[in-house]
Amino acid sequence: MSTVYTTEDLLRILAEEYRACLNGQRLNLAATGVEANPVVAPFLNTEAIQKFSAYRDFRAAVHRYQIEHQVSGIVWRQLSVQDQTLEFPEVAEQLVALPNDVAVLKQAKPKILDFWSQVTVGMDFYLVTNHGKESDRITASEVLPIAQRADWVGLSKHERVDFLQVILQLGANQRPATSYPQGWLELGSDFICAVNPGQNPIF
Repeated sequence: MSTVYTTEDLLRILAEEYRACLNGQRLNLAATGVEANPVVAPFLNTEAIQKFSAYRDFRAAVHRYQIEHQVSGIVWRQLSVQDQTLEFPEVAEQLVALPNDVAVLKQAKPKILDFWSQVTVGMDFYLVTNHGKESDRITASEVLPIAQRADWVGLSKHERVDFLQVILQLGANQRPATSYPQGWLELGSDFICAVNPGQNPIF
């Protein structure tokens, strides 16, 4: 009986393949960029397109393997804010979530929202919608009712010496394809940004 790769195995394999593609060891010679956008294709670096396409094709094969063998896309991470730390599940950046993974995310929602409520006291809140194109200031009392309507939530932060932003992703009736904030924008997920008073969110 053949061994089924674990989530950690798949992440390691993807990282190795990504490095190989960047180094030009893997190319999709059929990829020219024309199929994506014939207008800008003449201005694109063909080798870069071939590297990206080779990795994208390999990642798609890994996603099919995940689904066929029911290999979870969930990883557990820790996030520390204001001297408080939460361990919670999220979808690994290069993997997809299975239906069981979405159930795990839903179960973690109350714990994430409780942590969010504790670490964002006194902060300003912005609801970001329309693929990150629109942001509206909302009150603290509006945050949880909005978040409660989400099927699952994700958590991230940006922090510098003079800046803190805690991001609550709001997922609704879709599988989260990635945990990475930029991926959230591609999905069209809404999210709530908490920033220190007087600061503006970045996304």
